[in-house]
Amino acid sequence: MTIARADFIEGMAKGMAVLESFDTERQRLNATLAAQRAGLTRAAARRHLLTLAHLGYLESDGSYFWLSPKVLRFSGSYLASARLPRALQPTLNRLAAQTLESFSAVVLDGDEVVIVARSAVLGPTPRLLAYGLHLGARLPAHATSTGRVLLAALPKKELNAWLKGRTLLRLTPQTEIDAKAFRALIEQVRRDDYCVASEEHELGVHALAVPLRNMQGRTVAALNVVASPARLERERLQRDLLPLLLDAARELRPLL
Repeated sequence: MTIARADFIEGMAKGMAVLESFDTERQRLNATLAAQRAGLTRAAARRHLLTLAHLGYLESDGSYFWLSPKVLRFSGSYLASARLPRALQPTLNRLAAQTLESFSAVVLDGDEVVIVARSAVLGPTPRLLAYGLHLGARLPAHATSTGRVLLAALPKKELNAWLKGRTLLRLTPQTEIDAKAFRALIEQVRRDDYCVASEEHELGVHALAVPLRNMQGRTVAALNVVASPARLERERLQRDLLPLLLDAARELRPLL
């Protein structure tokens, strides 16, 4: 969404930039680190940190700051009120109960995908629970099955803009980081209309994803399942679980 310059509140944007500076790489920041991450002066970053701590969104030991549980109000309100998670959750629960596997639905947000709905069932045999797969988790789009499905859904002009000048980080020895090869991979996903990512985001994890489209044909999210390669080979993943995901995507379409 674009707005008029007069309507843009710069102070709010800077405060949000400071808040978004906290992530899994840096859970604790001082004013200098926050300034570097948010693109602000140290003095401005310090004022924003102190204000956010005063409002209860950060905690501090006097030098370093970290997120407080109050920030979960935003995600909690979204998950409780947004239409997409509520529409998807019953289907994810059914799939998990049917297969005893872990299913997630995600949306694309810049460089990352965000998990907006998730369901897992613990059966008599322990099932794979990949690290960091929880509601609200943010994962690198380039190395995940869901991210690639969502990137493949972008118009080519938008995909070119997303790829331009981008460094694809290697997360495991299997991560594809060559720009030309990655572009070819996305084209293949566009043709197949599904994606399998094998140990590219996390070793020991295979993931299969399909797009979730609305009645207008626009991809609004991606649905995936994760499984251990030791228990479920790539061929079985596609044979046994792909039809279930495709059926679920068709069933969900009128709800999206």
